[in-house]
Amino acid sequence: MSDFESPREDGPGARSREQILADTFVLLADTLVDDYDVVDLLDQLVNACVLVLGVTAAGLLLDDQKGNLALVASSSEESRLLELFQLQSNQGPCLDCVRTGTSVTSGDLDVDADRWPLFVPAARRAGFRSVAALPLRLRDQVIGGLNLFMVSPREVPAGDRRLAQALADVATIGILQQRSLHRSHVLSEQLQYALTSRISIEQAKGVLAERGQLTMEAAFEALRKYARDHNLKLTDVAHRVVTAGLDPAEG
Repeated sequence: MSDFESPREDGPGARSREQILADTFVLLADTLVDDYDVVDLLDQLVNACVLVLGVTAAGLLLDDQKGNLALVASSSEESRLLELFQLQSNQGPCLDCVRTGTSVTSGDLDVDADRWPLFVPAARRAGFRSVAALPLRLRDQVIGGLNLFMVSPREVPAGDRRLAQALADVATIGILQQRSLHRSHVLSEQLQYALTSRISIEQAKGVLAERGQLTMEAAFEALRKYARDHNLKLTDVAHRVVTAGLDPAEG
């Protein structure tokens, strides 16, 4: 899998927006022909959105096929907590996006305080001033939402919104790739696995953060690096950290 890093302005390792975007679509296309870790895929998707679209943070919610939304990926601790707040308060742009199957945007959250009286103050406390939410959809089926957060009040340009929607659409196709009579059953199992895996990853991040006095972001990067270096699934590494005391820092 591609390892997304912030593009540098100079030097041989610099990667352009176009290169990062190409890598992202290649990664998403791989889900159509190969086995993949859905949690790692969606984590890379939200981080790619930050790099390619120039937003501050991104998060992704998925439907568990039981009528509930759950957080599966976030690019920062602030966006993770804000996504969880949306779920707990049952209010916010991503929830509206999933319910309607259409994009929901706010170029200035202060203007929309009456629209989301609980969400807006929480978003402002997290440092965000604007948001764009895009559905994960295939035709009439909506299985989640992608949230883009910005620290300044601004609209995401129409071209960037179309690009983000294209990324979300391809990810959705990857998740819904099973085309059999049992597709609903397979999808339910896959999404449930993703949600259960997310819990294991959050537990492992907490263990590593406490053990090494790391931030949650640094703990997650240590998990992901170890998984890639050893060709393991992210969820398997997280399970070993929690149950067997694995320390990624030991290589």
